[in-house]
Amino acid sequence: MGLMSARKLKKGRRKFRWKDKSYKVRALNLYDKSDPLEGASQGKGIVVEKVQKEAKQPNSAMRKCCRVQLMKNARQITAFIPGNLAQKFIDEHDEVVIERIGGKQGRSKGDIPGVRFQVIKVNDQPLRRLWKGKIEKGRR
Repeated sequence: MGLMSARKLKKGRRKFRWKDKSYKVRALNLYDKSDPLEGASQGKGIVVEKVQKEAKQPNSAMRKCCRVQLMKNARQITAFIPGNLAQKFIDEHDEVVIERIGGKQGRSKGDIPGVRFQVIKVNDQPLRRLWKGKIEKGRR
């Protein structure tokens, strides 16, 4: 290039940085904008329906999930129901509290495709204690 060309080189680097996907996502704050919980660790919602997701290869199980409509922004997300036969304790129109599943970089965890959240409470009672039989499901 030559002497006095630093400004032109810097400008070119700045321009081509936008071709890098990770830079663009970070600069435009796209992860926070697309996040259904809007930065919160947990969210409350209403169960719309119960669904089953097929596990990825090499497993062949049907993972029990539910569609949840969030109260804060009316977005619908799919949440995993952890525990053996725990789906019995969740009915349609129940109020549930969901949290993120601890997958890598906000992605789904394990063999459940496209599911990033899990149910932790049903009608203000912990789901884990319900399916262990320590408490009974409350009436709403």
